Amino acid sequence: MNKPIDTVIFDLGNVLIAWDPRRLFRQLFDDEAEMEWFLRKVCNHAWNEQQDAGRPWLEGVAELQARFPDYAPLIDAYRLRWVETLGGAIEGSVALLAELKARGVRLLALTNWSQETFPVARQRHAFLGWFEGIVVSGEERLVKPDPRIYQRLLERYGVDPHGALYIDDSQRNVEAAEALGMQGWWFQHPEGLRGRLQALGLLGNEDRETSHG
Repeated sequence: MNKPIDTVIFDLGNVLIAWDPRRLFRQLFDDEAEMEWFLRKVCNHAWNEQQDAGRPWLEGVAELQARFPDYAPLIDAYRLRWVETLGGAIEGSVALLAELKARGVRLLALTNWSQETFPVARQRHAFLGWFEGIVVSGEERLVKPDPRIYQRLLERYGVDPHGALYIDDSQRNVEAAEALGMQGWWFQHPEGLRGRLQALGLLGNEDRETSHG
């Protein structure tokens, strides 16, 4: 009844590439509680997501500085020192990506990411070149979990959703993919994902030993 999976679609942030604004702001705040307030009330997820949706960073920064003038230098730091919010590659996930690639599985990516900062990730991580295609929210001016961005990927690359597995660290984004007919996996750690890929027949038990990830 179920169509075999032949395409795996990865989210990038915190699935393959570690990201957390605390990496930067722990350097700039002496008080952890104040930092958490700042990231909850000032440079919060909703504000950052607007850059992911294509808003220019300069515009987003100016709008926020007008509302929180006392925090203007810290808001500026989010843009100017954004690279310091990035961690490294999540090696266990990259190893799985390498194993899938070696088996000839079709690989695509769908990420909520600013079009201004995504080139930094491309430059840093050669494995991003392993994907047949990457749909970046900032370039499309749409963000997950809007079903239109998933549809854009499916149509652009001719993907049958019933033959695709979608992986994301956000449960709501996984549920949006499942609503379109894809199988979903809510990513929490590479070992859990390995088990799912093995259960789907995309990886065998021998891949861990033979991979050079």
